Formats: sequence, structure tokens, C-alpha cells
Amino acid sequence: MARVYVAAGSNVDPQANLARAVTELARVFGPLRISPWYRNRAVGFEGEDFINFVFGFDTDLSVHETLERLRAVEGLCGRPRDAPKWAPRSMDLDVLLYDDLVLETSEIRLPRPDLLVRPYMLRPLADIAPNLRHPTQGRTMSELWAGFDQPGHEMIAVRPAATVGGENGHAGANDH
Repeated sequence: MARVYVAAGSNVDPQANLARAVTELARVFGPLRISPWYRNRAVGFEGEDFINFVFGFDTDLSVHETLERLRAVEGLCGRPRDAPKWAPRSMDLDVLLYDDLVLETSEIRLPRPDLLVRPYMLRPLADIAPNLRHPTQGRTMSELWAGFDQPGHEMIAVRPAATVGGENGHAGANDH
């Protein structure tokens, strides 16, 4: 069983799209460990602010099967496969870590290189997995976040949509 961490973000009706994604992701992958949600500026283009969070789950699926299922959820949230990279998004799901796998293909790079330079990926991952060691850096997520230029990247905590999990940060079929 692999432990997977994924970054989720949206700047097109973000509360509704992220809530829809969490519901579908819990259906597909089972119980999710969900970080706090954060609002931050769009990166790489001018646009509405994003809301981002990170979630983790355990799976017996391969990396490629996991990617296929994540892309299907993006599609359910209105993101076409040919959407431009630096543009508004109804849903963006990026695998950050798949266990301690180090992999580079035309489809995916693991660990995701952006994890070390994007606060909207690193901070929420440090929130839910502070003692997790980065597979190539050897440092924990909390150590990486502590060394990050935090003042240079404003992130504002936001309350998740009402349909998302309970107060414990979990969502899944067993949560009511």
C-alpha cells in the first residue's frame, strides 16, 4: 500500500469545485487526510486568487492509475485535459509524493519539484505530515517549511466549504 500526497487548487468558483473534488476523491480513494485550506495569489499569470490544500491517502493503485483517477476528478470539476498551464483553473490536482518513489517520465516527476518552491504545496503538506521526510532532500516537511521564505508568500487560511469532512480534517465514506 502506497501513501500518496496530492495538492489541490482552484481559482474558478474554488469553494464549490474543491468541495466537489473532495467528495469525489473520498469516493475514489477512500478516507482522506486533508490539510487546512489557504488562499493565495495566482502564480505565473494574472487571475483570481487560488484556494489550495493538500490531501493524503493510501492506495494499492499504481502511480499511473492514480494519475488517471485524479485527471478524471479534474474533468468532473470542469477542467479540460488541454487546458493551458498558466491560466485560471476549476481544478488542479498534482501528485507531490507517492511513497518515497523517485521517478521522471514524460507524464510525471516525483517527488514533484514544485513542492520545494511553492508555499501552497509545502505548507499544507507540512500541516498534515510534519515528520514526513522528503525522498531526495532527507529533511522533514516541517524542516523544509521552517526554512522557507514564509514572509514573502502570503497565504491566508480559509474555512472549507460546509460539505467537506468534519473538524478533524478527514473526509471519507465513514465520516458523517
